[in-house]
Amino acid sequence: MDDKTELASAARRNFLKLAGSGSFTAALVAGAAGTLWSSEAVAQTAQEEREREQAAAHTMTLATAYVLGASRSYPIMQLDLKENIQNATNGKVYVKLAPGGQLGAGGALAQAVQSGTIQCAQHSLSNFAPFASAVDLINLPYFCGANQRFTNLVTSDAWKTEVHPKIEACGFKALFYVVIDPRVVAVRKGGAGAVLSPSDLSGVKFRVPGSAMLQQYYRLVGANPTPVAWGETPSAIKQGVADALDPSVGALYVFGFKDILSHVTFTQAVPDSQVYSMNLEWFNSLPADVQEGIEFAGEMTAHQNLAKVPSARSYAMAELAKAGVEFHSLSDDQLGEWKAAGGYQRPDWDEFKVELAGSMDTFAKLEEAAGTRGRYYVHDA
Repeated sequence: MDDKTELASAARRNFLKLAGSGSFTAALVAGAAGTLWSSEAVAQTAQEEREREQAAAHTMTLATAYVLGASRSYPIMQLDLKENIQNATNGKVYVKLAPGGQLGAGGALAQAVQSGTIQCAQHSLSNFAPFASAVDLINLPYFCGANQRFTNLVTSDAWKTEVHPKIEACGFKALFYVVIDPRVVAVRKGGAGAVLSPSDLSGVKFRVPGSAMLQQYYRLVGANPTPVAWGETPSAIKQGVADALDPSVGALYVFGFKDILSHVTFTQAVPDSQVYSMNLEWFNSLPADVQEGIEFAGEMTAHQNLAKVPSARSYAMAELAKAGVEFHSLSDDQLGEWKAAGGYQRPDWDEFKVELAGSMDTFAKLEEAAGTRGRYYVHDA
């Protein structure tokens, strides 16, 4: 091992120690939560940020749809990723955060990354679907709804071989995938009671996004799929335009649904999946050591994300429970009912499998990958 490699290895070991201690986010938290810190500490943090930006050779704008405080119940990891990139590149990259939807959300952020308007953004993995349709396989019910199956899939060689080239051909680099938790079945107050089996959803007006697969799934399990834009969903649930919806528990809390829900059931059908994408041309323009640092930072942030999933879920559940929401987990037999009614093994889904994966053989490779545990572990809901 030469001196340069040894130095890099030592830096990574030190980086891991710091990442585990949470040291990288302390300064940013100081600035984000000034009420908890003295004015002197906030001023010092602001000065440190200015000095970091001035010293950096490259600036990366990183946009998200979530406010900085959302990570307590929705581990989107934006502060961690900022600090990890800055440290893993030895200060050569300064990350300028644009949180809380300042520059848009969802598909708008994906388009901004593709055009090069910004260098990096967080958005739903489904926002890649218009560019690389294979990513929409994650919405196949029970294909990778459980956290571990989703993690297995998106970190697998099969995914990187079959899906990443299509993403990159459209100008994106997938830096890392964010695990939040599976989508749930959440019922509004005054709507249907607890949903434990597909029969409990019979005729229920169920808010769904624009995904054709999710609409078909809820139709198969007996609901009445009702497409509603995300921004209009809280008022739609309050007014009874829809009686149920399916974000993750963390999203339900972050977006203010706690006072309008009565029951939440963990059906584990589809993941609430997010990704940090980068503009590929910008990334490829960087020196090799900076590229390596950014990729390493993405890997470390992914590890941190997996560790935070259960505590984020617990916090969101506790806050929802305070508002009177009741939670329901399903037995293996009950889950079997849902899988039989709408799971990806049904022939109803074969057309989607071929369309999205390209062939049944490719789908079989991805299916095997989802069921094969790699080196990453994550707690399932």
